[in-house]
Amino acid sequence: MSNIIILGLTSLLTDISTEMVYPLLPFFLTATLGAGPATLGLIEGIAESLASFLKVVSGRLSDKARKRKPFALLGYASSTIGKSLLYLASSWWTVLGGRTIDRFGKGIRTAPRDALIAESIGEKDRGFAFGLHRAMDTAGAATGVLLAYLFLRYLHEGYAAIILWSLLPAALGVILLFFVRDRLHVPASEAALPKFQWATLPRKLRAFLLIVLVFSLGNSSNTFLLLRANTLGFSAADVLLLYLVYNLSYALLSLPAGRLSDRIGRKTLLVGGYIVYGCVYLAFGMLAAPGDSWILWGLFIAYGAYSAMTEGIERALVTDLAPGALRGSALGLHATLVGIGLFPASLIAGQLWELAGPPAPFVLGGILSLAAAFALLMAL
Repeated sequence: MSNIIILGLTSLLTDISTEMVYPLLPFFLTATLGAGPATLGLIEGIAESLASFLKVVSGRLSDKARKRKPFALLGYASSTIGKSLLYLASSWWTVLGGRTIDRFGKGIRTAPRDALIAESIGEKDRGFAFGLHRAMDTAGAATGVLLAYLFLRYLHEGYAAIILWSLLPAALGVILLFFVRDRLHVPASEAALPKFQWATLPRKLRAFLLIVLVFSLGNSSNTFLLLRANTLGFSAADVLLLYLVYNLSYALLSLPAGRLSDRIGRKTLLVGGYIVYGCVYLAFGMLAAPGDSWILWGLFIAYGAYSAMTEGIERALVTDLAPGALRGSALGLHATLVGIGLFPASLIAGQLWELAGPPAPFVLGGILSLAAAFALLMAL
């Protein structure tokens, strides 16, 4: 349990750092650097997808090395370096570089860290463990958004100063990670690492991963939600409050959602989460005027509920379905498939926004998520 607490605190500090910066990027790019929604989609798509491709590699390497901690350390340290580049940004190319290095770190650390969480607690409490980690992670995100709001609204700090302050919690998170201990215990029957091939994975795991890929094709970057709120009359500072509400909803519901998945099953909760996502995105597509902006408060709360019902639960389900010796590899493959979908999702969202108007990417995301919910209900 000590590992889970330390990993949760590390994620809390890292997300304080990330969310001090991330929700401001759309405005930094458009207002300061003169980039448009298509450029935003390109940056987020490239950064997130390149990072996600690394997750299956790092997961596999951690299985081979029988160690998780070194990969987690490298990943969290790389993210801190990436944020340093954002501080120096004078063009969107530099932002692309900083976001890519930041997400490279996320790609390196995610699968080994999640495998370490799974190996640090019994199977019957796995949903609780992932829910607790997501709750701590998202509490950090809420804190980061609140700090960014205070810096922007009351201290009148510029984007560069906020980015600089964000480096402090990121560095503290890396230091804290040194206290984690590897927990991988390999039974004698699994001493030789099995081959990791798609055809040899359990059938239910393969079905679930394909469904996740379909869902991801409509799951564009959250920055489009923030930009949409801006077009409906919210200032940059007020958008931060919306994002804070989302993170608070996510943080408060993650632990109950994880515990509920231990009791009623992962599939039921995931189907519900995908349906909530679809309804939220379709609602974003139907909002047409600044007078509808009050509805956004409820939509961001519901969006937090979707995240709590899916993000940690998906990882818990992968660890349930994967062979023990391939747990890191399977978690990495799951994250990579999410990334494969995320690049076209964000790129298409940016193009649809400019060619067909702001509602278009949200309608597409809503339809694909409802299709994924139906497929998950039928397949598992």
